Parts: sequence; structure tokens; C-alpha cells
Amino acid sequence: MSSICNYCSKNEALNNLMIEIGQLRVSTLYLFKEQTYQGRCIVALNEHETEFFHLSQEKQDAYMRDVAQVAAAIEKAFQPDKINYGAFGDTMPHVHFHIVPKYKDGYTWGKMFEMNPAANLLLTEEQYGALIDQIKSHL
Repeated sequence: MSSICNYCSKNEALNNLMIEIGQLRVSTLYLFKEQTYQGRCIVALNEHETEFFHLSQEKQDAYMRDVAQVAAAIEKAFQPDKINYGAFGDTMPHVHFHIVPKYKDGYTWGKMFEMNPAANLLLTEEQYGALIDQIKSHL
């Protein structure tokens, strides 16, 4: 646990970017507030670790099962044409994956998704709740 890590401290900076959906095997699932890519989520490891390869084989396997479970739920909930995965960590050095549904007629189809799209599509609390309910119903 790191007190300066947004994921560990679950601070205001984290809450400004995402909404916690729930706990998985070894990670926490969040809905990314910016929803240019409908259904975009983040799967963040529950313990503070900066590199995936630092995890035990057992923890790696459990984490990737969490990622796969979330991707499957997003596919069922929103029927994207493809799901992109991003694991960067330069500015938030904590193991986490972006699970980003992509749509053929949607923003940046055929290109890498944008971390912070210019559109900055924010929703109402009710709209976020509906997306969360859709995802949860398929977990």
C-alpha cells in the first residue's frame, strides 16, 4: 500500500476520474468517468505493485482472470466490435489495465484509443448507474 498512490489511497483524484464498481478476485473494477468509449473500465490490482512481472504466477493468473471477466462482461453488455487493452503506468505507477471497448463507427476506430479524448464525454449520475448495472449484470 502506498499513501501517495491514487489507487491505494482511493483519493479525490481517483474519484474524479472513475467510479468503483466492485471487487474481483485480486483487483477492483472501476468505470472510467470519461465515456467516449462506452463501457470503458479499469481493473486495478488491490495491492500496490508497479510492475505486472513482480507478481507471483498465482497472482498474475488471478489478475488476468479478472481482466478477462471484465472484458467478457463489457462485450455482453455493449457489443463492441473490439476490445482494446492498455497497461501503461507512467503517471499512475500501479498495476492496472484499461479495458476499452471500440466500435467500428466510433471514435479512433482503427487507431489506438486515446487516454483522455478531447470530447471529454461525461455523463449524469443516472447514466453512470445504468452503465454500471449493465456491467454488473454480466460479471
